[in-house]
Amino acid sequence: MNENIAINQPNCADAVDSNALSVAAAMQRINALVAVVADTELVPIRDALARILAEDVCSTINVPSDTNSAVDGYAIAAADLSQDTPRQLTIVGTTFAGQPYKENIQPGQCVRIMTGAKMPPGSDTVIMQEHVSLQGDVIRFNPGYKSGQNVRHAGEDLTIGQVAIHAGKKLTPAELGMLASMGIAEVKVRRKLRVAFFSTGDELRSLGEPLGEGEIYDSNRYTLHGMLSRLNVEIDDMGVIPDQPQAIRQAFLQASRHADVVITTGGVSVGEADYVKEIINEVGNVDFWKLAIKPGRPLAFGKINDAIFFGLPGNPVAVMVTFYQFVQPTLKRIMGQTDIVQTRFKVPCTTTLRKKPGRMEYYRGILSTDNEGQVSVRKAGMQGSGILSSMSKANCFIVLPPDSESVEPGQIVDVEPFEGLI
Repeated sequence: MNENIAINQPNCADAVDSNALSVAAAMQRINALVAVVADTELVPIRDALARILAEDVCSTINVPSDTNSAVDGYAIAAADLSQDTPRQLTIVGTTFAGQPYKENIQPGQCVRIMTGAKMPPGSDTVIMQEHVSLQGDVIRFNPGYKSGQNVRHAGEDLTIGQVAIHAGKKLTPAELGMLASMGIAEVKVRRKLRVAFFSTGDELRSLGEPLGEGEIYDSNRYTLHGMLSRLNVEIDDMGVIPDQPQAIRQAFLQASRHADVVITTGGVSVGEADYVKEIINEVGNVDFWKLAIKPGRPLAFGKINDAIFFGLPGNPVAVMVTFYQFVQPTLKRIMGQTDIVQTRFKVPCTTTLRKKPGRMEYYRGILSTDNEGQVSVRKAGMQGSGILSSMSKANCFIVLPPDSESVEPGQIVDVEPFEGLI
């Protein structure tokens, strides 16, 4: 055997690495290890936006509380309708929302009614004001109306005892409005997650510091801060930790004492100064650290004490790809969110995408619509994992499955729009 022959180790340029987990296998192992945060708190509904509901909310009233008019018009009894001849009725009163008309409507009579007003006794149908002709206190309208038209029934939206909003729902303005419509002023939500993160690397400098030779500004902490802020979690930015085992060890122990999740960037590959994986195995455990994806192959996952740990790559685009594909859905799961949906659909690609079978690849893409309304996608510039500008230009990920090969113009591809993801 020739001892001078170099043996190539698996690396990020390889399309296939037998030790790297697939996306599905990685998510399965992540989900097996994480649990929903148990602590809850009661908050006013004005403070509940984007929080995760901790228990089902049941309606204590009917919504709407009374049968009412859906339009401005005239309340009548269905017995006064005709399917073949015009009708005329006499106006005997007017009713507004909050000011009900309490007399019974007699045959041949109607009541002027406004949107949201309670239906007068004896009435069950509303003729829109645009569909009548008015002469004094008499209205005339054509045949063809049906019984119950333009009426909203009591409990049509929600009935007493009905589950209005299920636990695990991320509260949006619509849910806040629903809570208010039921007279609910406070709601029980899961407490906010506490997420600590730091970057590793002797070459990194924070903003405001001068750059020396070979040094770069740390962009990852700022993208991480932005991505975490959108998840409405409590954030602890621990700064840049130098490539020194003791400093990294101390940072991990400090973070795990108060955080639910600890995230690092850099230090999880196979370089001589990449200590993160080694130290995590000392103070906790690493469940996996290589994925069959591009970009983002060196991603470590495990636990430090009770905290979940994600060790993201150092390259800026790889950080964002692995965060959105693995970290973000995991954080939502720990937060207790159940309505987690990421839109993915198929469109033709107009540019060539180079790929070998063996791993999932996430291209940065630009979705666009032509003058005929046809949607297509194209590559968003250079795709190196350090080229953050292409992530800024992009509005979607083009997702190429592991068994796929290069894409030629005109081929159909899967895309994940950034809208709703980032």
